[in-house]
Amino acid sequence: MVVTHRVVLFAVHPVTPQGTTTLSPATAVVVIPARYESTRLPGKPLANIAGHPMIEHVYRRASTATRAASVLVATDSERVRDAVLAFGGNAQLTKRRHRNGTERVAEVARDLTCDLIVNVQGDEPLVDPLAIDLALSPFADDPSLCMSTLKTPILNLDDLHDLNVVKVVVDRDEFALYFSRAPIPYTGAPSEGGHPGKQVAGPTKHVGLYVYRRDFLLRFAELEPTPLERSEDLEQLRALEHGYRIKVLTTSHDSMGVDTPSDLEQIRQIMTAGGSS
Repeated sequence: MVVTHRVVLFAVHPVTPQGTTTLSPATAVVVIPARYESTRLPGKPLANIAGHPMIEHVYRRASTATRAASVLVATDSERVRDAVLAFGGNAQLTKRRHRNGTERVAEVARDLTCDLIVNVQGDEPLVDPLAIDLALSPFADDPSLCMSTLKTPILNLDDLHDLNVVKVVVDRDEFALYFSRAPIPYTGAPSEGGHPGKQVAGPTKHVGLYVYRRDFLLRFAELEPTPLERSEDLEQLRALEHGYRIKVLTTSHDSMGVDTPSDLEQIRQIMTAGGSS
């Protein structure tokens, strides 16, 4: 399958968020967790892409989200912190012992006075700022909402059966019912398809961008891991197992993370080509 990405390349200059810059109680702050060590790609946040470190591409794209007031990198590495400060960004050092990015984001969130925290993965240099705005949008009308994320249609059959591609199913109000690495939902074998015109739910891929109410994030990070979370190795299931609802909005943005050297090379080719692969 051919995938087309829209790519914006940024010149190096101090980063100015496009949203409000005053941190009021209703403000949203993007926090990008960036762990320096990686089993498959050591030093990943500083990997060179089009002449700039990967973390800079993520930061600058996140900074153009109109609903976010500011962007902050949460990192366990002085090298990453210094690289962010060098291009005019904001960064904060965190403890090294965190088990995942959510815990790293939560550590930073304790010192923030905002209402909403956006967790943007530090290994997605093609993150779409419109996706950030979309994930933030339902909080304006629903004060009870504590967490949101994104999904996008699965168009490639290989992705449906790829255990590294997380699938999600939702209820009629677009709240998550379940996340899985397995191909869900089951739509019936060809011989069991039922009568013509039978409606089936199309499979959707989970896009791993999250928005949390700050107070919920602090509680969530302290919750004990749950059986389904351990089984699927998906920490968002911890929220569902503890009875919290997750709003899931549909986007056309298909995220592309960098986990391996081959992923990095593919990203470099996409950005060098100006957005086509």
